[in-house]
Amino acid sequence: MLKTIPLILISLILSITANAQQADSTLKKSPVKTLNDKQFTQLITGEYLFDDIEQVARLNHYPMPDAALKFKKELSLSPIQVTKITALATELHRKRVEMGNFIVTNETTLDKLMKKGTDNGSIIFYANRSGLYYGELRNAILQACLSTGNALAPQQITKLETLNAHN
Repeated sequence: MLKTIPLILISLILSITANAQQADSTLKKSPVKTLNDKQFTQLITGEYLFDDIEQVARLNHYPMPDAALKFKKELSLSPIQVTKITALATELHRKRVEMGNFIVTNETTLDKLMKKGTDNGSIIFYANRSGLYYGELRNAILQACLSTGNALAPQQITKLETLNAHN
């Protein structure tokens, strides 16, 4: 019995280490100093990164399309609603990837400019451009929330908010 305990501990440690390495292997190495590997990966894959961008929509009862699709059965979404909201979610994901890549490219440019030394005009241009990309991403998210809210009945929105609060 005492001989098996070290073997079990070693197996457990190796298993935990292997799982930790598998999770990290999905992250791409960030070439941008201002973005860690997780942020970089989320931006280029279109994963949701900015939790507060849709807050104004959520607080005013306009849900994210992914949230509505997650609970389509519980909300009794009609086939027409599912089709419409799926299209919204697909377009939003496309826009997230597009803006994520623009944000990464812009951050890379700002990093290079600052590293080599540059003029004020270039910094102004790329810093303002950064704001435009974040603004366009926010607009895409809010537009998707607005359209999702318009596709749902008030009772479905209320039920979705309850379901989201419990998850």
